Amino acid sequence: MAYAIPEENYDLLETVREFAQKEIKEQCKEYDVSGEFPQEIYDQMTEMGLPTLEIPEEYGGMGLDKVTVAALIEQVSIADAGFGTTLAATGLAYKAVLIAGTEEQKQRCADILTETGFACFCLTEPMAGSDAANSKTTAVKDGDEYVLNGRKCFITSAGKGGFYVVTAMTDKTLGRKGMSTFIVEAGTPGLSIGNHENKMGIRCSTTADVVFEDCRIPAANLLGNEGEGYKIAMKTLDLARPYMGCVAVGIAQRAIDEAVAYMKERVQFGKPIGKNQGLQFKLADMQIKCETARQMVAHAVSMQDSGKKFSMESSIAKAYAGDAAMECASEAIQIFGGYGFSREYPVEKLLRDAKIFQIFEGTNEIQKIVIANNLLGKF
Repeated sequence: MAYAIPEENYDLLETVREFAQKEIKEQCKEYDVSGEFPQEIYDQMTEMGLPTLEIPEEYGGMGLDKVTVAALIEQVSIADAGFGTTLAATGLAYKAVLIAGTEEQKQRCADILTETGFACFCLTEPMAGSDAANSKTTAVKDGDEYVLNGRKCFITSAGKGGFYVVTAMTDKTLGRKGMSTFIVEAGTPGLSIGNHENKMGIRCSTTADVVFEDCRIPAANLLGNEGEGYKIAMKTLDLARPYMGCVAVGIAQRAIDEAVAYMKERVQFGKPIGKNQGLQFKLADMQIKCETARQMVAHAVSMQDSGKKFSMESSIAKAYAGDAAMECASEAIQIFGGYGFSREYPVEKLLRDAKIFQIFEGTNEIQKIVIANNLLGKF
C-alpha cells in the first residue's frame, strides 16, 4: 500500500479493514440487487466515528490527516464502492463548512454530523452539471432570512443528510459571481426529497433530488459572503476529488483481488489459468494502473496536508483513478471469461460501480480542462 500513514493509525486502519470485509462486503451484494440503503451497516460505521474522520478534534471529530483518511476510505471501497462514496460525500459537505464557515457553523455542523452520520453537498442541477454556474436555484434575502427555491439533482445521501450545503443565486445578473452558499438543516420547512435515482452502479449509495420550495433559513446560515458561492464550491471540489479517486482505487484493488483468487482456482488445459503468461501480463498491467492511481491520490492529499497548491494534482488523481477502475474492472471480467458476465460472480458489479468515477465531481473532460488551465495560466 502506498499510503504512508502515521504509525498510531495502523490499528484503526486494520479495524476498518476487518469491519469492511466482515460486515460490508458480503451483505452489500443483496443491497446491490434491491437498491435499498444498508442503514444498519452504516449506523455501525457512524458508531465507529468514521463520518467524523475529517472533523478537527476541537469540534469533536477524529481530526485525522488526509492520507490516513484516504487509506480508510479505500478499505471501505474495496468492500463496496457505494459505501465508500457515501462516506466520501459526507466529508465533501463538511469540507465546504471548513473552507468558509464561522466557528459557530463549524461546531454546529460537526455536532449534526456526529449525531446523524450524513451530510449532503448540493451543487448539481438539471441544467447545471458541468456548467455549475448555470444554477437556477435562488436565494432571496427577506429580513433576517433567506428564502430558497429550486431543485438539485444527483445528490448523494439525499434524505439522509443531517445538513445540506446548498449553492443558490443571490444575484442572477452577476453570473457565477452572483452565487452564494448556504447551510440548510434537515427538517427545515420547504426542504423535501424528490426523485430517487435507480442507478447502474454504486447502488449502496442513495442518490436523489433535493427540492426547495419557499424554504426559509436564517441569514446566519450563509457560508462566507454573498457572491462567494462558486469559489467555495470549486475549492470544495478541489479538496474532495482525490477522495473520489481513492474510492476508484478501491474498485481497482478489488478487481485485482478477485482476479488473483480466480486465476489460482480456475483450471483450463490441465492447469490453473494463472500459469498462462498472457493472463499474468493482464494482471500485472492491472496492478501497475492501480498502484499508480493510488500513488497519485496519496501525492494529492499529501500536498493538501502540507499546505501546497494541489488543484491540478487533485484533478490528475481523480481522472486517472477513474480510468484505472474502469480498466481493471473490465480486465477482471475478461479474466473470468463468461462467468465474469454473470451476476453470480462479483466482477460485473465492479464495472457498473466504476463508470461513475469518470463522471461525477467533474467529468474526466472537466478534469482535463482544470489540468490544462493550471499549466497554461492566464495568457
